[in-house]
Amino acid sequence: MSVGHTGVTPQLGPCGDDDCGIRDVLDRLGDKWTVLVLVELAKGVRRFRELQRAIPGISQRMLTVTTRRLCRDGLVERTAYATIPPQVEYRLTDLGRSLAAQVVSLADWSRSHRTAIAEARERWDAL
Repeated sequence: MSVGHTGVTPQLGPCGDDDCGIRDVLDRLGDKWTVLVLVELAKGVRRFRELQRAIPGISQRMLTVTTRRLCRDGLVERTAYATIPPQVEYRLTDLGRSLAAQVVSLADWSRSHRTAIAEARERWDAL
């Protein structure tokens, strides 16, 4: 580098200098609840309370926030029925199903390798 060089070397991301959208997807998948909601909806249409019961620990507020974000991203479709009490159903869109297939594969991989990861952590922690 010359003395007169003051430019910053560009940092290229996983897609080179093109924004391939990976940050948006990782932002969505990186929260605590999205993957669990997608995995549950991959099983079929669910009502709000069914989703809440199927996902241990999720609050009503966090389920509402998560499903709204997924609807906004076009991954989930929300259908509200004018009944008393109101009934709301959630289903994956075609786009959501294509992502859910990948997420379910990741969930299957994590189940299959849970023991190996736990053992590796124990070995690491013992050092």
